[in-house]
Amino acid sequence: MQRQIEKTRTTKETDIKLNINLDGNGIYSINTPCRFFNHMLEQLSAHSNIDINIQAQALDNNLHHLVEDCAIVLGAAINEALNDKRGIKRYSSIILPMDDALILCAMDISQRPFFKTDISIKEEKTDDFETVLFYHFFNTLSYNMGLCLHIKMLDGYDCHHIIEASFKAFAKCLAEAVKKENDKIPSTKGVL
Repeated sequence: MQRQIEKTRTTKETDIKLNINLDGNGIYSINTPCRFFNHMLEQLSAHSNIDINIQAQALDNNLHHLVEDCAIVLGAAINEALNDKRGIKRYSSIILPMDDALILCAMDISQRPFFKTDISIKEEKTDDFETVLFYHFFNTLSYNMGLCLHIKMLDGYDCHHIIEASFKAFAKCLAEAVKKENDKIPSTKGVL
């Protein structure tokens, strides 16, 4: 079964076109009006080996709406591409270093959405990205993907490194959790 999905979302605030391939090679084409967010989505694709093409516009010039809506579309697309979750590994965790930052990421593709992080960033912005959008992106993605996600900061002081290491850790976990292991539903309930 092909795990590739195209999705669009157009509202009065945003216009988003997305194509993902869970069994890709980390090839990406990311185009949003936020340079730093583009960089993070490129990291997500490259380190998860998921092909991601996102073309997104902020029709109201509000990056808050754009980041949240991209998370809605991406989370829903991954969930849809996984279909009934048959054969996936489901769980994954990693501790990932990036310079001063040391991030723990753990996930369960359980259809029971939950997001928790202890990362509190003092700086309001890094480059053209409002740091509060870090939480909003992962929280929205988790709920639209049906993902239980924990991201913890074990060390770090540079907000760029902390956010980037979190995206990379998430990507590495996602690559592992969506891997096909067999043909079974990964739950004793027989359904996720």
